[in-house]
Amino acid sequence: MIASSHRTDKNSLRVILGNDIAIQAARAKHTNPWPEGSILAKLVWEDKTHDAWSTATVPGSFVHAELMIKDSQKYFSTAGWGFARWLGLQQRPYGSDASFATECMGCHTQVKNTDHVFTRPAVLP
Repeated sequence: MIASSHRTDKNSLRVILGNDIAIQAARAKHTNPWPEGSILAKLVWEDKTHDAWSTATVPGSFVHAELMIKDSQKYFSTAGWGFARWLGLQQRPYGSDASFATECMGCHTQVKNTDHVFTRPAVLP
């Protein structure tokens, strides 16, 4: 696990996972830029209030899974990042072709100073 997040604008909970390269980079605080070969995966659920604990927010329905893959040569046109998204529990691919990555970059450009990554790694033991 790299981090978790809660988006109030999307009413969603997110868990961000990483491959070994990304985990090592996060623990060493070497994420700006993320190293080549880093893979960040995001799992997203709708917010739900816990049935027995009204102040607790827990995962509800599964929304989608996303990947970001760092390969500066292959994904040169999108700042070195490849993007993928699958919708719902059925994991239906998002986008009709690879051009959907420009949609991703539309948001990720606002965090270009952190290598186009919104995630702030959590401090873990």
